Parts: sequence; structure tokens; C-alpha cells
Amino acid sequence: MLRLRRRIKLLLWNGQGFSLYYKVLEKGRFPWPSVADGTARLTAAQLAMLWERIDWRGPSWTAAPTRTA
Repeated sequence: MLRLRRRIKLLLWNGQGFSLYYKVLEKGRFPWPSVADGTARLTAAQLAMLWERIDWRGPSWTAAPTRTA
């Protein structure tokens, strides 16, 4: 079965109730983490980058940092 990884659902408990967030991409796909034992484990930073479609697994630098005076 081919999974396109274009949709993500996030269920968040804020202490008083649940919030459901759902995001669908028109183009591309989410950089999904590797799954071990049927569970994907993410840090808060990885989850934020996943939601914004930033690939944290292998960042590619487009230009070297420049020094400012």
C-alpha cells in the first residue's frame, strides 16, 4: 500500500479538553519520522518542524552564513 503522507492529524490535550488539528498538503509530503515498534516518537521541536513541513532529518544549507560587522 502506497502512503503519500499528505495528511496529518494532531490531537492535543490542554488540561481542560482536546483540540484536533488537521493539515492537508496540496503538493509534496510531510517528512515522516522513522517508526520503531509501531510508534513514531517526536520531540516538541520535531513536531513543530513536521507541522511546518521542515525536514529535520537531513538539513541542506543553501548558503554559508555571512559575518556582519
